[in-house]
Amino acid sequence: MKGFSLQALTAGILASLVGFASATVVVPGLLAVGASPAQAASGLMALSIAMGVCGVLMSLMTRMPISIAWSTPGAALLASAGLVEGGFSAAVGAFLVTGAMIVVAGLWKPLSRWVAAIPAPIANAMLAGVLFQLCMAPVFAVIELPAMAITIIVVWALVARFKRLYAIPAAVAVAAVLIAVTTDLPPGSLTPVTPEPIWVTPTFNLAAMMGIALPLFIVTMASQNITGIAVLKTYDYHPNPGRMFTVTGIFSLLAAPFGGHGVNLAAITAAMCAGEEAHPDRARRYWAAATAGACYILLGLIAGAAAGFMEASPPILIEAVAGLALLGAFGGSLSSALSDTSDREAAAVTFLVTASGVTIMGIGGAFWGLLVGGLILALTRWKRSSTQ
Repeated sequence: MKGFSLQALTAGILASLVGFASATVVVPGLLAVGASPAQAASGLMALSIAMGVCGVLMSLMTRMPISIAWSTPGAALLASAGLVEGGFSAAVGAFLVTGAMIVVAGLWKPLSRWVAAIPAPIANAMLAGVLFQLCMAPVFAVIELPAMAITIIVVWALVARFKRLYAIPAAVAVAAVLIAVTTDLPPGSLTPVTPEPIWVTPTFNLAAMMGIALPLFIVTMASQNITGIAVLKTYDYHPNPGRMFTVTGIFSLLAAPFGGHGVNLAAITAAMCAGEEAHPDRARRYWAAATAGACYILLGLIAGAAAGFMEASPPILIEAVAGLALLGAFGGSLSSALSDTSDREAAAVTFLVTASGVTIMGIGGAFWGLLVGGLILALTRWKRSSTQ
């Protein structure tokens, strides 16, 4: 427990709540590809436990804040894909193939070297774009729920005035109390508290491979794994990308037979666990990611109740607290991205494309921001070198 701190604990708890909030996307996605409600609950539990165990192990073994999440863009893709030939068993077969493809991608060294070579201005601009919408959440919360949002913001600002380290823990505590006293849970929303793990025997067919496995692999790698490595890089953490991809692929394989569509490196919650808000000493921030992993395991064990509570709670309040926690990370990443005037245009393009939230072919704005910004940067540097 050396290096463990209250600050890392609260950062990890907040990260897990923010990550688990997207369960409202995961469950409909599984239902759309043929899962029964019980199978969808099983899949949610399998994903939560898989990413929790994976996050704890990887963070403690590497001493880096390795945050793991389920593929939210992948869940959105499932919702749009709909039922495929063979039903949910064919979808599970596609989940297994996707996991295997991620393992292979991790073992392919050229991909790892390419990810590690992402220029710092582009990575920082991408991170700023990813954080932008969440950092706007306090503003939207004031519009939507003014009394509660202003209370949270005032507490955060007052505590930060005297002891900045405790500002976010105080905001988390106030938000938890407000949600607890104002949330009206529908009858039966907390039952069953613990879903039953349901084994789904996979089947394999071409329709599921082309309609689910291949696009799910592309979305997970482009929108999650590559982005997750880039986020860690902005905080000067340099894990082996190939090893990270391989391990998450293995845990995806373990979760798939129970209905889980896949786990991967996190992006937004990674920033929450890797930034200064997790701890001033970057060597101790890995405890935030490990704490988040432990919370995911607990949430998985009570996935039925947790999903019901999160669905009934005002998500904007949780997002508002996360936005307050990430203001420093947003400002730092944007400042670093734009600090070099020679690369500023490429960084600005990266930020704008990422922040736009554009989705093309099921792939989110973070990937397209990296791609377009990288192309602009390459053209800029090529022109610069040709005129010297």
